[in-house]
Amino acid sequence: MIRTLRRAVGRAHKPRVDLSHPARSPLGSSVVNCVVYEDGKRLSGHASAEDALRQVRKHEGRFVWIGLHEPTEAEFAGLAELFGLHPLAVADAVHAHQRPKLQRYEGDGTRNGTLFAVFKTCRYVEHEELTCSSEVVDTGELMVFTGTDFVITVRHGSHGSLGPLREALEADTEQLSQGPAAVLHAIADRIVDDYLVVAESVQTDVDDVESTVFDASAGRADPGRIYQLKRELLELKRAVAPLDRPMRALATTPLPPVGPEIQPYFRDLVDHLARINEQITSYDALLDSILQAHLAQVTVTQNEDMRKITAWAAIVAVPTMVCGAYGMNFEHMPGLRSPFGYPVVMAVMVVACLVIHRSFRRNGWL
Repeated sequence: MIRTLRRAVGRAHKPRVDLSHPARSPLGSSVVNCVVYEDGKRLSGHASAEDALRQVRKHEGRFVWIGLHEPTEAEFAGLAELFGLHPLAVADAVHAHQRPKLQRYEGDGTRNGTLFAVFKTCRYVEHEELTCSSEVVDTGELMVFTGTDFVITVRHGSHGSLGPLREALEADTEQLSQGPAAVLHAIADRIVDDYLVVAESVQTDVDDVESTVFDASAGRADPGRIYQLKRELLELKRAVAPLDRPMRALATTPLPPVGPEIQPYFRDLVDHLARINEQITSYDALLDSILQAHLAQVTVTQNEDMRKITAWAAIVAVPTMVCGAYGMNFEHMPGLRSPFGYPVVMAVMVVACLVIHRSFRRNGWL
């Protein structure tokens, strides 16, 4: 059942046209979809949030899924009052820029309360060549309010559309019949799968940087590329690492409306998150090693340049010393009156320079 859903969600990673049916609500134009489900099947027709809630409260086995995109406080105020959402959670959902987390707010005695989950959505930004200013990881936010008979999703950012996911769920009525908890799991599963896709794509950039550093024919590597990739990797880490604790809570702690029949599948997500965290940690350590190797290469190159400069300076010092000695204009100096003095001195300087040059070549300085 869940495996079928995972395969369908995996196929949804491919670019597709969002075929979800928008249902604009009087509560605000940010409402993208408002759909009622019964026993895993989508009920036909469009309804406002008030009508949808009235339907699900009258008939057991129904729930409503409302999707919003970057709502304002005024647009979200009506929904918050209608579904009894906590003001703190509402503020987080409207203003975004939250850390991944999971919070439970108690109900009014007739319902089991509401789960408020915050996810960071991630997308790999395609680029022809990694530069010191390339954007590699683009992040957004997705907030999910989950009750016993409703799911409200609030999306921030230009990516992470839930249209394909909704279609995949509607194709699996058995999974969707488990109610809002199944929707929460499907959303978390989709986001974790996206993390895996981004991590595998980042690995390509890491491999490219590594090959550039150790490829002598590629020239000197740009350390700015390495730092930029580390910054983008940190962006991915900020999205993935904090999600571990919320997923463990959903997998191990009774948190209505997430029942025991769904918890094993959240445990599967915990394993996937652990794998992704290990990948990110290994990439970060590898980039540290690559940076250290690059700095070591720069140091070695500088040392080689300094040895060459020193060797040539030593060779030039011989004729400089001889010419300096004979340029002091003393009257009594060896060879001044001899017709062979000049050629002998020049020959001595040339021989001395050749001997020193050969010595430096033999020792690898030149």
